[in-house]
Amino acid sequence: MKNFKALLLTFAVVFSVGLSAQRLAYVDSQQILSKIPEYAQAQGQLDNMAKTWESEVSKLRAEIDAMEKAYQAEKVLLTPKLQEEKEKEIEAKRKAALELQRKYFGPDGELFKKRQELIKPIQDQIFNAVQDVARKKRYDMVLDKSGAITLLYVDPSLDISNDVLEKMGY
Repeated sequence: MKNFKALLLTFAVVFSVGLSAQRLAYVDSQQILSKIPEYAQAQGQLDNMAKTWESEVSKLRAEIDAMEKAYQAEKVLLTPKLQEEKEKEIEAKRKAALELQRKYFGPDGELFKKRQELIKPIQDQIFNAVQDVARKKRYDMVLDKSGAITLLYVDPSLDISNDVLEKMGY
């Protein structure tokens, strides 16, 4: 619904100003990114880091599962005090696993920070190239068709993705 509202707002702006006076173009940022070797390298690096960290979190969860199974098997033999200690130990391990997952994959986690470090400069480069091409060709608006906006029909002559790639030297 949110995407629909954004699309509706975009088209409302275009039509309210007067369509005949508007020069419109679009880019396919996924196409552009797919042709930039630095992006593929950065994405590969991020994927490897994510796999390593996910493996670490999974290993910790497997340890917790093993601890819980062992606890359930011996629970009847333990005193209430030992049961409480084991439960606290398992709960502490659960909290550690959750904290580790947040550290790596949370909103301010390592993966997010690394993505900002590796991908943001490429996105900025694309944004600057889009602005330069749009100014040079005097477009009033440039849409990204690979994002939330869905276009039902687009004249291929409006696609400036190759111009952006050329401007970037690819």
